Amino acid sequence: MNYVSLTERLIKALVSDPETVSVKEFPSDDENKVTIEVLVSEVDLPRVIGKGGKNINAVRTILKASSSLHDRKYINLNVESF
Repeated sequence: MNYVSLTERLIKALVSDPETVSVKEFPSDDENKVTIEVLVSEVDLPRVIGKGGKNINAVRTILKASSSLHDRKYINLNVESF
C-alpha cells in the first residue's frame, strides 16, 4: 500500500493550493512503523488541522484503517507548515 499517495490525495483535497503540498515518507528502524511528513503552506495549516483537530484526525483514521486492511503497520503522521 502506498501511504504517501493516499495521504497526498487526502491533504490536497483540503487545501486551497494543492501544488504547495509536500508529502514524504521517512524510514524507521522498525519495519512495522511508517513516518509520513506533510508540509503545507502556513495559510492552509488551519484547514488541514480543522476545528479541534477533526480534519487531521480523520486523515489519521483513514490511514489507520487502510493499514489495518493491508499490512498492519503503525503510521505516524506529522503536519508542519512552511
